[in-house]
Amino acid sequence: MDTNPRQTTATNTDATKKANNKTTTTTATATTTATRNEQSPNDWIRLSQWVHCLCVVTFDLNLGQALEYVYPSEMMPSEQEVSNICYMAFPDSNSGCMGDTKFHMRLRAIGNGNGNNKSPAISTYNALCAPAMRSDDSHYWGFVYFRQKRDPNLPRGYFQKSLIIITRLPFFNLYYNMLAQLAPKYFEHGDQVLRRACNQINTQWPNLMVGETLQLPLLEYNYQICIPKATSSSRKMHSIQMQAALAEITPESAPTCLLETPTAVKVLTSVHEVELFHSLGFVMEHLYTLWELVITAEPIVVVGTSPADCSHMVQALVAVIAPLEYCAEARPYFTIHDSEFKEFTQEIGLNRSIPAVILGVTNPFFVKLLKDWPHMLRLVDNQKNMQQQQQELLQLHKLNSGNAGNGGNSGNTVKLPQPMANNSNILNGSLTMAAGDGSSTAGLHSKYRPYLKKDKTLIKKVLLGMKTKRPEHVQTALIRKYLLELTQSFMIPLERYMASLMPLQKDISPFKSAPNASSFKLDDFLATLETAGPQLTSPLKGDWKGLYRRFVKSPNFRGWYESRHRELQLTLQDLQLQALSEANLEHWAHDKQEVEIIDMILKLKQKLNLYSDKQQLQLSTHEGIEGQIRAQIECMKGLLPSDLKNVVNL
Repeated sequence: MDTNPRQTTATNTDATKKANNKTTTTTATATTTATRNEQSPNDWIRLSQWVHCLCVVTFDLNLGQALEYVYPSEMMPSEQEVSNICYMAFPDSNSGCMGDTKFHMRLRAIGNGNGNNKSPAISTYNALCAPAMRSDDSHYWGFVYFRQKRDPNLPRGYFQKSLIIITRLPFFNLYYNMLAQLAPKYFEHGDQVLRRACNQINTQWPNLMVGETLQLPLLEYNYQICIPKATSSSRKMHSIQMQAALAEITPESAPTCLLETPTAVKVLTSVHEVELFHSLGFVMEHLYTLWELVITAEPIVVVGTSPADCSHMVQALVAVIAPLEYCAEARPYFTIHDSEFKEFTQEIGLNRSIPAVILGVTNPFFVKLLKDWPHMLRLVDNQKNMQQQQQELLQLHKLNSGNAGNGGNSGNTVKLPQPMANNSNILNGSLTMAAGDGSSTAGLHSKYRPYLKKDKTLIKKVLLGMKTKRPEHVQTALIRKYLLELTQSFMIPLERYMASLMPLQKDISPFKSAPNASSFKLDDFLATLETAGPQLTSPLKGDWKGLYRRFVKSPNFRGWYESRHRELQLTLQDLQLQALSEANLEHWAHDKQEVEIIDMILKLKQKLNLYSDKQQLQLSTHEGIEGQIRAQIECMKGLLPSDLKNVVNL
């Protein structure tokens, strides 16, 4: 009987892990030294915007997972990062993943400072793009292509190796397409494919830009993408000038090599949006509950047998609250060897609460370890079971319709016949505790009581699509539209209230410090819901106020509020700058002492310097205002004697 070769690596001890860390890094360093061309990270400026490095992890009989190759070698991850990459590069489950498997992970940057994430191009890109697509300087994304196949010539009878794209960008569609193109060629032709790809990206790809169609040639493909701009009305930019400035930033010494000319064009309609129906189809009955859990940043553990399923589900959950940014932690694929294992899983005590995180796991050990977690989502094992699950969902819909006709649909719970009782966990709306009986059943296990009553319109449409074999991407578009409208309905009252915190125009004086925006007061906000609440735009009924009270305690609210409050303050600074540019300072200065005039000149200079340092956050009228402020400075200087003019010119 065949055994899964992953079982041994999934049970490595901590002692073995620590002993192997240095050996792993040393092995990778020795392997990649041969590829050095006396280059520095600065020679990879363009590449580092898109890809940090490419890694190859293999299974060594003596070491376990070991880093075999890194390119560019100048972008070698730190020792701890190498350890995390190695342990998450292989599936950590007992089910076995024969053939090719693609999944992704997210790991904390513990670094050596290599890369170009603080470059002007990245800063400008982050200021212009939507929050969900920012380049993250605190974390890496790893996109993994794992191959396992029988090979009688190897000591254990199996070939096991992974190619990983390490990047700071959450462009799931782009990088999965790149993996599908690069990995098979790498397994056939070796390291030269990776070197050629990196050199092509570094020499032929443009800088990161939003709102433009970008051509990304990679070997025989030419990917066409467009990264959307941020939609916040308070962040209107000089996009044309910004893009022109970006286009002027080029690598100083890009490596030269013979590159393949693309022969096919592949248009990616979105670089980051994942297929929602593929993951959420079997839990449609609980979609609105999941939306509440994610928007309030509740801790959720996603349990599956495949890292591909887990990582896709975690990303789908994060996406259900778009365009609101998910500001808690999310780990699409998490193992017992992760350096953050204790941080996320240590015992809950009086001074220790469950962290706000969504974890995707495949090791059954986590089911017992995380028994105190309030929400567990068990995934369907394979496509055959998924189809069976969807058929049972359709049966439930028929029963539901029958009960409704008999007047029995007064609540959210539907009683099912005995033969289907073993699947009631995901079908009848009565959720069970994760650690309780039936926790191995696919579906959502939780004692959470939703604040809102679900709208069955969406559920019926999706179920009808299952019955009529509607394409998955159409189902996804339908789900995404409903969830987008729900999130917008939830956030519009908050946005409106935040706008009311802005001081009146008459309170902004050119001769006083810029006023601060008023602070957020929950009771005042809740009082506005009677006349301007989400019920005006959403068909959902329920305890909206209770949901808002829970939301304001979450990291998602803090992230949103800090961003909006910062924008308000910047807007106030801009308005004061405009007031200064339009003020009659010459008339103001006629009865002022020379020291007061000098103070005004220094104040004007300080304002100009402040906004020069934050160009990416300027309003579109800033260029004209800047000229007016310089004219005001010259006017003030003209009122000073010549000796003092020299002082203010220093």
